Amino acid sequence: MKQLNTPKEKLGLVVADSGDFSSFHKLKPQDATPNPSLILASSQQDTYSHLIDEAVKYAKGKADTLEAQLSIALDKVAVTFGAEILKIIPGRVSTEIDARLSYNTQATIEKCKVLYAMYEEIGVNPKERVLFKIASTWEGIQAAKQLEAEGIKTNLTLLFGFPQAVACAEGGIFLISPFVGRITDFWKKEKGVQAFPAEEDPGVLSVRSIYSYYKKYGYKTIVMGASFRSKEQILALAGCDYLTIAPNYLQQLADSTDPVEKKLSPESESKLEKVSYDENTFRLEMGKDLCATYKVAEGINLFAQAAEKLEALLKQRLQA
Repeated sequence: MKQLNTPKEKLGLVVADSGDFSSFHKLKPQDATPNPSLILASSQQDTYSHLIDEAVKYAKGKADTLEAQLSIALDKVAVTFGAEILKIIPGRVSTEIDARLSYNTQATIEKCKVLYAMYEEIGVNPKERVLFKIASTWEGIQAAKQLEAEGIKTNLTLLFGFPQAVACAEGGIFLISPFVGRITDFWKKEKGVQAFPAEEDPGVLSVRSIYSYYKKYGYKTIVMGASFRSKEQILALAGCDYLTIAPNYLQQLADSTDPVEKKLSPESESKLEKVSYDENTFRLEMGKDLCATYKVAEGINLFAQAAEKLEALLKQRLQA
């Protein structure tokens, strides 16, 4: 792989954004970040049918009622996919907490600990190899803050606004995933344009702003650009801590002869003053950001729908 052989020096640490891990042997990502939509898509392929069967069998052995079995099976699918991915990659896998808990701090913490215990049960050390993926709502950030204090590392996802990034940094969150492409999608629609030049792309500029702010004020939270819509967006963020990239774009980068120029570095200049948010100011500032407000709600709804569809598939298997 031409450009990806030395990702740390120029591109940033490469993470696969996929639930279909059949390509991982070839593309050799460091980490992986499947989400509910990607897991749902993979679970409907015959290749992964045995993983669904394994989750169903496990759930039937743990509970008697269909409702309890369904909850256990859904958790087990996430852990089973994660464990299979960890057999291939050298780093960490991100396992998503049910999006339907995004506005419930305590339920998020409890669900995370259930998944943590499931990983331990199969011999995976989640402290070293798993990030628990939580939506960047105020409630989600508070849950992650508590989990981090207990040594459980988190990945704060569905991040579209600067207040989310600040609250995550102040909470000592291990990693954030600002969604480049979805920010771009919003502003393309709002402005009625087909595309933005990479240097003017709102999604790219958002991640650059967060990255430089973190470096200026010494925050240790890792910035992982996510949800790309083009190879050009990825190259415009070369040098970011991590970049999570779908297999098709990983392949495009591997096949490309375009030079990779480092765009971000720890010395990247930020003119932003240091700010801090309590719950009230966080919600007020988020309310001013139309893109963040809309996209957080949309993302949670989409991931919740994926969870519900996966539940329906599991219910059929459990009743068979």
